[in-house]
Amino acid sequence: MKSVAVAIVVVLAMVQLIAEPAQAITCGQVDAALASCVPYLTQGGEPGAACCSGVKSLKGMAATTDERRTACNCVKAAANRYSNLKDDAAQALSSKCGVTMDVPVSRTINCDT
Repeated sequence: MKSVAVAIVVVLAMVQLIAEPAQAITCGQVDAALASCVPYLTQGGEPGAACCSGVKSLKGMAATTDERRTACNCVKAAANRYSNLKDDAAQALSSKCGVTMDVPVSRTINCDT
């Protein structure tokens, strides 16, 4: 009976080591993904390739509802740091990059819905 208990503990320990907990998205990751978009978002024009790459990266990072909610709040906070953010550029970002975003760039979005 002792050997069965030890075997179960060993198996559980191995499973614990193998199974990594899901990594939560952070505002640092969101900011880094969209940093190259700041010139486009504040001056207009066309987003650069690095910006669109960041937008695509952000879409991939925010896969679950909780991750999208976190990313939304991070984007909202970042948007509010730029008083010269052009709302029309922010709204057009995902379409100009050819990405359907679940996380809009907006100062006023309600991230809980």
